[in-house]
Amino acid sequence: MRIVSWNVNGIRAIVKKDFAESIDFLNPDVLVIEESKLSEEGELAFPYSREGYEYYGTISKLRKGYSGVSILTRVKPLSVHYGLNEGKYDEEGRVITLEFNDFYLVGAYVPNSGDGLKRLDFRMGYEDDLRDYLKILSKRKPIVYTGDLNVAYQEIDLKNPDSNHMNPGFTDEERGKFGELLKEGYIDIFRYLYPDDIRYTWWSYRFHARENNVGWRIDYFLCSKELLQYVQGNEIHDGIFGSDHCPISLDINLK
Repeated sequence: MRIVSWNVNGIRAIVKKDFAESIDFLNPDVLVIEESKLSEEGELAFPYSREGYEYYGTISKLRKGYSGVSILTRVKPLSVHYGLNEGKYDEEGRVITLEFNDFYLVGAYVPNSGDGLKRLDFRMGYEDDLRDYLKILSKRKPIVYTGDLNVAYQEIDLKNPDSNHMNPGFTDEERGKFGELLKEGYIDIFRYLYPDDIRYTWWSYRFHARENNVGWRIDYFLCSKELLQYVQGNEIHDGIFGSDHCPISLDINLK
């Protein structure tokens, strides 16, 4: 199974670019889209959709055209859940969970702490609620957690760690919560496979950041330890454009 995760920074914008060709190239069995920015419940995420995919999507109920996660899958899930425990954070369209035979796939667009860290407390609450939610799921099946997690965990994960210390995405608090998740037994697959690789998944639109590769690695696949033996690859597709993020993929064989 190939799972692709991509923050597209608005589906309507990216489909005007080479989005369809990029998805054809990536050929996912499951495509997790973050920051879809859709406005209507049940709205089909893509003018482009190949036969055999089922669509699941969530939107922000607080503000139109904000946040949102969409999933296209050609592997039919056993169940679908929106939000965390009791649907928490579904009002911002932050999380979708698909249950498959051998694992849960949790796709998320994690809240940004915002300018001046005005949403840091909200973000910290999300992180605590997420761990509680994953604990419940993990009693039943292992987990693949993916998406724009809005944190660069280590200094190797961003170009300028010193000047960005305590900026959103690189605060001690955010990195600490990510570390707590790893202590629960989840593996950052890319860093496990490539401990010394300097690769990024997000670049600012300002100052020619992508052209100069001044970026951050904030998009991840985290897996339960028991899934590690089935992982065949985790790639960062930084040659694919269309968004300020690039897609990432996980190849996992559970047969």
